[in-house]
Amino acid sequence: MKYDFTSIMDRRGMDAIAVDGLGTRGMAPAKPQEGFDVIPMWVADMNFPTVPTIPAAIHERASHPAYGYFSPRQEYFDAIIKWHEIRNGATGLTPECIGYENGVLGGVISALNVFCSRGDNVLIHKPTYIGFTNSLTNNGYHIVHTDLVLDDENVWRMDFEDMEKKIVENNIHAAVFCSPHNPCGRVWERWEIEKAMEIYKKYDVMVVSDEIWSDLLTVGYTHIPTQSVSEDAKMRTVALYAPSKTFNLAGLVGSYHIIYNKHIRDRILKESSLSHYNAMNVLSMHALIGAYKPEGYEWVDELREVITGNIDYACNYIREHFEGVEVSRPQGTYMLFLDCTKWCRDHGKTIDDVEKAAWSVGVAWQDGRMFHGPCHVRMNLALPLSRVKEAFERLDRYVFNA
Repeated sequence: MKYDFTSIMDRRGMDAIAVDGLGTRGMAPAKPQEGFDVIPMWVADMNFPTVPTIPAAIHERASHPAYGYFSPRQEYFDAIIKWHEIRNGATGLTPECIGYENGVLGGVISALNVFCSRGDNVLIHKPTYIGFTNSLTNNGYHIVHTDLVLDDENVWRMDFEDMEKKIVENNIHAAVFCSPHNPCGRVWERWEIEKAMEIYKKYDVMVVSDEIWSDLLTVGYTHIPTQSVSEDAKMRTVALYAPSKTFNLAGLVGSYHIIYNKHIRDRILKESSLSHYNAMNVLSMHALIGAYKPEGYEWVDELREVITGNIDYACNYIREHFEGVEVSRPQGTYMLFLDCTKWCRDHGKTIDDVEKAAWSVGVAWQDGRMFHGPCHVRMNLALPLSRVKEAFERLDRYVFNA
């Protein structure tokens, strides 16, 4: 490969929550016992060096010793438009449709503040990203869950009948849609998105679509933008994207929305401006421009191959060695959502026992209960394959077959 996905980065002391945050935060895994190094598999960032054009773009701008007030460059908008045209088949995207967001979750709340009143019911699929749960709850919204269900082929599916039932029973007029889905890793097919959007149209439900994982698909899968499935979907949906997930830039902060509906766009721009905090950082802007250069396209294509290989290795290992542990192979993201219900029942253990046994030997994975998985673990596979293999060998020896 042209880019480096095999070197093991030492992130200690480099402001990485994934490593330095162990044992210090409420949701963090405990530190390992002596003799085991940390394999960070909880926070959803990557343990790969990003594409070199990003630090090059930052360094070039930072070399000029003035960092005063600025406006986004045309190059910023051009880079986003080209990326979506080439990667997602977008048409008709103009700079006016693109707006900066400090983060996807902030964009979600700005949109809901326009669509709803505090205390309103909002429809979200379960399992649910913890960021949605915390952000909506903190802002006074009431979450109504509609369950994703596993079909006969162990693929997560939307329950359209239940979605419609929940919308009617709870007088819902706003939904948060996650595409690809976190934590389940589903890459929705066009017909599934079309069906969901038909239901939303029928009951006049406005949609906030979190598509931050849209670039991170396993080989053979294609992202279908929610706004692309119909003209109505295009006009009732606020879509949120970010290079931060794709290129490991969360620490630089920088997301953006795509809104085709001018009325909605104007209201959300007003809403997001009220705090005076939703403003772009000049280095974040240049990071995006560096990310969306031709090298970024190549880097993401190679990254997808690496992640696909890691997912295949992990799922095969679980199937062959961890009897009673179940997982639906993710089609996108780099996260596994392990169901340990049968294993715990058969071995008289709790999910706390499983998690802590792994933490003690340095496998720093994440409690799945915060994602509404009752006996689940969420596991990050965006590491060099050698580290993934080491993690599973430890899980085999010290946890599931101890």
